[in-house]
Amino acid sequence: MDKNKRGLSRRSMLAGTAAGVIAPVVVAASAGSAPAAAAGMTRNITVYADYVPGSTRVGYGLEPGKPTIPGPLLECYEGDTLVIELVNNTDQRLSIHPHGVNYDTKSDGSPFNDSFNKPYETKTYTWKTRTAYQAANGFWMPGSAGYWHYHDHAFGGDHGTVGLMKGLYGGLIVRKRGDLLPSKQFTVVFTEMWINHQVAPNTPIFEANLGERVEFICIGHGNLMHTFHLHAHRWADTRTGMLTSATDNAPILDNKTLDPGNSFGFQVIAGDGVGPGAWMYHCHVQQHSDDGMSGVFLVRNADGGMPAGAQEAIDRFKGHQHGTTAAKPDATGASAHSHH
Repeated sequence: MDKNKRGLSRRSMLAGTAAGVIAPVVVAASAGSAPAAAAGMTRNITVYADYVPGSTRVGYGLEPGKPTIPGPLLECYEGDTLVIELVNNTDQRLSIHPHGVNYDTKSDGSPFNDSFNKPYETKTYTWKTRTAYQAANGFWMPGSAGYWHYHDHAFGGDHGTVGLMKGLYGGLIVRKRGDLLPSKQFTVVFTEMWINHQVAPNTPIFEANLGERVEFICIGHGNLMHTFHLHAHRWADTRTGMLTSATDNAPILDNKTLDPGNSFGFQVIAGDGVGPGAWMYHCHVQQHSDDGMSGVFLVRNADGGMPAGAQEAIDRFKGHQHGTTAAKPDATGASAHSHH
């Protein structure tokens, strides 16, 4: 099993040892549950935009010359401020544009507001978050908590379409203080016919041990409608994927629409009620699944061992035919699909 495709423990993330995984994590808040009245923190994060070695794809990374697709998963609590220093190491203009947080026009990350990095330029973007507050009319205004994302908005055009197709995107989580923290986190991005810019059988194998709390961050990009389906695991259609009480009647899902620009997240307990094994995740638009939009969620035994039959299931998955029309990402990050 490719160790680089394994998840990262929450303790490791909070200890700052995020190197070497698919989407490194930057946590802009202290570990555990913080008091509701705690003052927000300001976290300065340097993000590098670089070409992926050996290709013309481009990604965001936490170290120069080491981009990942998806880019690093950024986290904070409501009330925190993220100050992103974006270093453009490419010969093209690009930017970083967030969803779900507050920013002024200078940090919009769009050519519309003259907000982008010129080739080889370094620029600072400031993202602010807030807690819910009561307006003068008695209604409550929402806070920033949610599963969001960020992406380029300037590479190759005024809307960043080329940048998205090349891999300039990543996940962003804003938590409420007191939220449960997971042990493992996985960012899953559906773009055109790719999952994290790969097609089966080369899509990520996400791994967790039986009983671990796992968080999925799901993001949609491109031009196609998708749905995210996870075998044998369910979540509540709430902000966190969890119920708030025994009488919470939120719908329970194992499949959710993931349109371009949308994002959602949830937490599950790996193997809860079903045991360890190799479980599939995929787009439930059937042609998309046939053409390579599927992957494996491997729930290992509680001790980390391989469950009986799991390796055989993974081998069968890798041997499946994934359609003669599958959109194989080429070196430019452009789709070879012609019938969508």
